[in-house]
Amino acid sequence: MSLMRSQLETGEFTVTAEIGPLKGTDTSEIWEVAEILKGKVAAANVTDQQSAVMRLGALATCHLALDAGLETVFQIVTRDRNRMALESDLLSAAVLGMENVLAITGDLPSLGDHPQAKPVYDVDSVQLLEMIKTLNGGHDMVGNELQGTPNLFAGAVVNPGADSEASFELQIIKMAQKIEAGAKFFQTQAVFDASLFEKFMKRVEKEGFKVPVLVGLIPLKNAGMAKYMNKNVSGIFVPQDIIDQMAKTDDKVKTSIEITAKLMKEMKDMCQGAHLMTLGWDKYVPAILEASGL
Repeated sequence: MSLMRSQLETGEFTVTAEIGPLKGTDTSEIWEVAEILKGKVAAANVTDQQSAVMRLGALATCHLALDAGLETVFQIVTRDRNRMALESDLLSAAVLGMENVLAITGDLPSLGDHPQAKPVYDVDSVQLLEMIKTLNGGHDMVGNELQGTPNLFAGAVVNPGADSEASFELQIIKMAQKIEAGAKFFQTQAVFDASLFEKFMKRVEKEGFKVPVLVGLIPLKNAGMAKYMNKNVSGIFVPQDIIDQMAKTDDKVKTSIEITAKLMKEMKDMCQGAHLMTLGWDKYVPAILEASGL
């Protein structure tokens, strides 16, 4: 059983981080990040062509990170593969020792660096979760029996910061569908407002959802980054007081660590873990955890 799965199933507060594969064959950074993160987090998500930008594959990157001693969460998007390829990659992940999987639909190719690419979207993230459950049950999607069965621990994403009541309700509906389809944990979009997250988690409790939720946290690099996300990233809202803190500080790294650690402490008792999306600031994960008291 994976460390992440064990921690979540026993109710231990669980921290995950993130690795973004590079564009090319230089894998030295994977080993460097693994050295920083192992022993500090339960696992690290490996992104799958994040933001529709072509990079080294998540499957290969997960394999390298595991070799370096870091447990991973294999992110897999439905944008680039049909159902046969998805099933095959999931079986490959299991054979290579990967247990944790995050099922995602994926951004449109038009938003990335290959806008001419044709999207697949043969299935959506809910159907992908159902696919994982079916494979774990010993069969493929059309009922053929497998020779050897995976034991994948499937998770999904949810956005607590939906910017309208209708969007908020849709997130709750999708969350219910994903749980029914087999999601065993959730990682959220980045949260910068503890009161907003508290509202979301109270609704989750009211609905009777018993699946662990890991709150998403992004350390801000500057005030401009916060303003950009407020304007361009749906479901993310950075409060003005945090933007002002980042604008006024002379030590942006120190202030960012303090803000992230403060948010983690404020939301720690509302959920089962935190997912740190450091966007290249992997070396600051230990400092964030120390500042948060974890």
